[in-house]
Amino acid sequence: MCFVCGQKLEETGVSFRYIHKEMRLNQDEISRLRDSDMGFLQRQRKLYLVLDLDHTLLNSTILRDLKPEEEYLNSHTHSLQDVSGGSLFKMEFMHMMTKLRPFVHSFLKEASEMFVMYIYTMGDRPYARQMAKLLDPKGEYFGDRIISRDDGTVRHQKSLDVVLGQESAVLILDDTENAWPNHKDNLIVIERYHFFASSCRQFDHKYKSLSELKSDESEPDGALATVLKVLKQAHALFFENVDEDISNKDVRLMLKQVRKEILKGFKVVFSRVFPTKAKPEDHPLWKMAEDLGATCATEVDASVTHVVAMEMGTEKARWAVREKKFVVHRGWIDAANYLWKKQPEENFSLEQLKKQQGTEEE
Repeated sequence: MCFVCGQKLEETGVSFRYIHKEMRLNQDEISRLRDSDMGFLQRQRKLYLVLDLDHTLLNSTILRDLKPEEEYLNSHTHSLQDVSGGSLFKMEFMHMMTKLRPFVHSFLKEASEMFVMYIYTMGDRPYARQMAKLLDPKGEYFGDRIISRDDGTVRHQKSLDVVLGQESAVLILDDTENAWPNHKDNLIVIERYHFFASSCRQFDHKYKSLSELKSDESEPDGALATVLKVLKQAHALFFENVDEDISNKDVRLMLKQVRKEILKGFKVVFSRVFPTKAKPEDHPLWKMAEDLGATCATEVDASVTHVVAMEMGTEKARWAVREKKFVVHRGWIDAANYLWKKQPEENFSLEQLKKQQGTEEE
């Protein structure tokens, strides 16, 4: 409303109602705030980290969706009065149970020393705030930086336009790449955390959930521990030269640099993986291998370390066996890309692929 004449004005700008319900900022003001914040980041030696909730930091299920094999969980929940030491919580008032991912407390503590952190979830605001209480009971990690689907500017998508940080200083951790169509270079995709059976059903997975197996991810070797190493590397590269002005630096380039170390030193030849008439170097798998630091080639020679094939009968695969080179299926590259570290070749042999396909057919 105009304070001079009282006329109601059209609302413009981007809403930041997660900070204050009436708060709107125009693009010039957002740019000014982001620019001025770079000085703060430089002094604090911090970047921004935007964290997804579901399947990234935790897993939730509706109570009625618990299978009989999961009923034992009801006697293993922790008190909501003091959540600091717990990992499994039953919230009757939300008809929900939530399991925090192993290593999440250490992850948040260490990450908070390098990043100003946001939560950004496709869940609604009450859910986002309740999950924040479980993860950050003292409010020391996130403050009011809790963004829900009610705060986004595009339905069914996430965007950095509601984050008050320069895109060149923001990293994102999420299990869903498609949620961030305009920010894939900022994104670290994490392996999904499927603790509850309903989570496996949601993604049409046939295997048993961790709760049904009465198991869980490893704390020291799980997905969050791996990602923390990636974040530390990117942060160290960004602040490598202490006195350098960071306004011209871009953490997305640092992330690409970290990724290029994963398969560095390996030379890969593909055998009947791509369509016959396609240009191999245009195929997403070829590009992925190069992004991971591997050298790709179309012909074998002594410098080749890996042949990627889908069957043992190809000439290149037989050559690799004779020359004692690794023969793996394409999953070896996909897994390295997804898990941010080179995977053991024996887990991606063509024999393993046959067994896997046989199980799926059964």
